Amino acid sequence: MSALSLLIKNGTIVTMNPNRDILTGDIYIEGNRITAIGDNLPHQAGRTIDAAGKVVIPGLIQPHIHLCQTLFRGQADDLELLDWLKLKIWPLESGHDPESIYYSAMLGTGELIKGGTTAIVDMATVNHTNENFQAIYDSGIRAISGKCMMDLGDEVPEPMREKTRNSIDESLRMLEKWHGKGNGRIQYAFTPRFAVSCTEELLREVVRLAEQYRVMIHTHASENKGEVEFVYQMSGMRNVLYLQKLGLTAPNLIVAHCIHLDEEEMETLVQTQTKIAHCPSCNLKLASGFAKIPELLDRGAYVSIAADGAPCNNYLDGFIEMRMAALIQKPFYGPRAMPAPKVFELATIGGARAMGLEAEIGSVEVGKKADLAIINLDELRTTPQKGVNIYSQLVYQTQSSQVETTIVDGNILMENRVLNGMDEKEVRRKANESLERVAKRVGISIA
Repeated sequence: MSALSLLIKNGTIVTMNPNRDILTGDIYIEGNRITAIGDNLPHQAGRTIDAAGKVVIPGLIQPHIHLCQTLFRGQADDLELLDWLKLKIWPLESGHDPESIYYSAMLGTGELIKGGTTAIVDMATVNHTNENFQAIYDSGIRAISGKCMMDLGDEVPEPMREKTRNSIDESLRMLEKWHGKGNGRIQYAFTPRFAVSCTEELLREVVRLAEQYRVMIHTHASENKGEVEFVYQMSGMRNVLYLQKLGLTAPNLIVAHCIHLDEEEMETLVQTQTKIAHCPSCNLKLASGFAKIPELLDRGAYVSIAADGAPCNNYLDGFIEMRMAALIQKPFYGPRAMPAPKVFELATIGGARAMGLEAEIGSVEVGKKADLAIINLDELRTTPQKGVNIYSQLVYQTQSSQVETTIVDGNILMENRVLNGMDEKEVRRKANESLERVAKRVGISIA
C-alpha cells in the first residue's frame, strides 16, 4: 500500500544516526522520504500508524541473497559447499523456467519483508533473470541484483554453461532494462558467481563494465577450503589475491563469506575498501568454517550480515543472522566480542554501506528514504523490558515474527503481519507446483 504521506506516532525509535540516538516520538514521511522526527508532530498525514509501545528500526539490509534458490529450501541439506553445488543446487538451478524463477523470488521476498528486511543484494541464476527482476519489482523490496555469470567448469550443467560473450551481452541487456527501475529502488550489479566458474577474460571485462556503468560487482570468495585450493591450483594465487590481480577488489565489490583468508588477504580487503557479506548460519550449515569477523573489524574492514540462500540456511531471517553473528565468535574471541550494538550496526548501516547507499538508507534520519520496520516487543520472549538494552533485545531476543509493519520507499509492504500486494497463499501454491516441475525436469527426486 502506498501513501503520499505517513505519520508513525509514539514509537521508540532506534535511529542508528551518527549519535546512535534512541528516541520516543513520531516520524513523518512524505513520498518516499523521512521529512520530520520529533515529539507530537503536528503534521496531518494521509495515513497514521500508532506505534505506542513498539520499536521502530531502520529496515534490516542483507547484502547477499539468492532469491532463485528459495524454491530449493530443504532439498540440499547436510552437504559441504562443492558437493552442495554440484549434486543439488546447480542441477536444480539449471531446471528453472520463467514461472519457477518468478515464484522462487516472490517466496523469498515475501519472507524477507515479513522479517523486517527492506533491502537486499541478490544473485540471480544464469537464466530467466528478467523474471527474477520482475518479482523484485512486484514485491516492493529494495534490491541490487544481477544475472549470475558462469563461463567455466566442466561440472556445471549444460543449461548454465555460458559463452563468455553471451554472458556479458545478457548482463548488459538486463542492466539496461532494470537499472534504476521502481523510482531507483532497483539497481543492477554484475554477478560473476566465483573464480571457480568464471574465466579471467570474463572477470576482467566485469571490472571494466562496472566502472563504465558505475555499478556494483557481487561475488563469492574463500568460503570453502576446497574452493580456495581449486583457485590456487588454477591461478597460483590465493582467492582474494587473484581477485585483486584482476582488479576486482575495490569499494564497488561485495564479496560473500571470506572465511579462509591469510593476513595478506585480510589487509587487501581492508585497503581496497572491499565490502564483506558475512553469512554465519550458512557457513555453519555447510561446515565451511568461521569468518574472522572481529579481526577484520579491528583492521577496519567493511562488514555486513546476510542469510545467503534458503537451501544453505534454511531461513532468510535477519534476526537469526544477527544472533548467530554475535554468538559464534564469543568462544574464540571472548564474551565481549561482537556486542549487540555493533552487530545491529552491521545489519543496518553496515548493509547500506555495502550497497553504496549509506546516504540514503540504513538509519532513521530526516532526508533519508523511508525504509523502516515496526516491531512489537510486548511478548514473553522480550519481557521484561525495563532496564534491558534495546540492542540486546533486538539481537539476542527478537524473532522475525515480531515484525508487525514493514515500509520500503514510503510504501507499506506489510501491516499487522499481512503482506500488501502479495497473495501469500497463492505464492506458496505456485512455489510448490514449480518445485515439482523443476525437480522432475532435472531428474531429482523430492518424494
